[in-house]
Amino acid sequence: MQSERNTAKTPSTATPRTSTSTRPRTKSGPPATASAPVLGPRALNRATLARQLLLTWSPMSAKDALAHLLGLQAQNVKPPYYALAARLDGFGPEDLSRLMADREAVRIVTMRSTIHTHTADDCLTLRPLVQPARDRELTYFRKGLEGVDLNRLTGLARDLVEAEPRTMKQLREALLVEWPDADPQSLSVAARCRLPLVQVTPRGLWGRSGQVALTTAEHWLGRAAEPDPAALLDTTVLRYLAAFGPASVKDMQTWAGLTRLRDAFERLRPRLLTFRDEHGTELFDLPDAPRPDEDTPAPPRFLPEFDNLLLSHADRTRVVPADLKGRSWSGNQAHRVLLVDGFLAGLWHLTDGTLTVEPFGNFTKDQRAAVAEEGERMLAVLHEGTAYDIRFAAS
Repeated sequence: MQSERNTAKTPSTATPRTSTSTRPRTKSGPPATASAPVLGPRALNRATLARQLLLTWSPMSAKDALAHLLGLQAQNVKPPYYALAARLDGFGPEDLSRLMADREAVRIVTMRSTIHTHTADDCLTLRPLVQPARDRELTYFRKGLEGVDLNRLTGLARDLVEAEPRTMKQLREALLVEWPDADPQSLSVAARCRLPLVQVTPRGLWGRSGQVALTTAEHWLGRAAEPDPAALLDTTVLRYLAAFGPASVKDMQTWAGLTRLRDAFERLRPRLLTFRDEHGTELFDLPDAPRPDEDTPAPPRFLPEFDNLLLSHADRTRVVPADLKGRSWSGNQAHRVLLVDGFLAGLWHLTDGTLTVEPFGNFTKDQRAAVAEEGERMLAVLHEGTAYDIRFAAS
């Protein structure tokens, strides 16, 4: 297998092509000025791919990339490794495993109530920032928590997991001793929502197994969480735009699982540029962020299930064509996805020594060759020394 270095340039100062739409009002929020430039789906696609390190492989370290991307969604162990392999030049799975073993990165529930791999610093800031959403989540379980003193539960659960990392089953059984009439699942959800529980290693390490055992972030990392998450909101808005922009208020709310972020964007408006999409929705962006020309080459990329590229905007047409909406999911399960020319173009599976690509349409000869070459590179990075065939399923 041979790897290759993509040489496509990503000009950061190119003027994006705009559509001719002149709709003066956004779908939500205040009216957008008619003079704001319009960014079509391809312009938004190339800008987002540039922020996501998916136009060219980045020389960033795994830690710096993890911070730049504000974490990687990680319901399963392997997706963060595949996500970084698609984005970084010279990445090896031990780069991320080492961060986790050294407690410089952790797995914790944050945005959208899903497990993310974050740097230690972001774990201690982003989790408090999204705590209001975790508090709201807990209201759905109040029937199963009748008679339960949540402050007492929080203190007891903290003592239990800081004395020794516990599985959810062990934590649930210990809490049931105190509240035998409560719903067992609701008790464990309450502990997860009220406390910043991280999954201790070896869970999350590449090539190693381990059940999910939990302790608090403060205990695992040896330092306290950020005491004033409200002060971090504006900074997080800017970081979100750096990783996912140009974006609307609703886009960031979708990414974070939070509501009422309009005020933060309005505070930052003097520091930001504004655009519109083709529907008139106002988009915000950093003045010096890359916005490549929409014809900038976008090489194929193999992305894991639940990659944040596909989950962090209210309008996903910048990556998912309208006619392919829902094709990357089966029920509640996300599939591993393939990007061709920057957009969702198929699925992929890795089983029994075969990398199977399932195109959604017909690839050209050059596209098939580029997809196969990128597949070989991905396999060489993450499965060095293992032989795989690459097969294209019928579209």
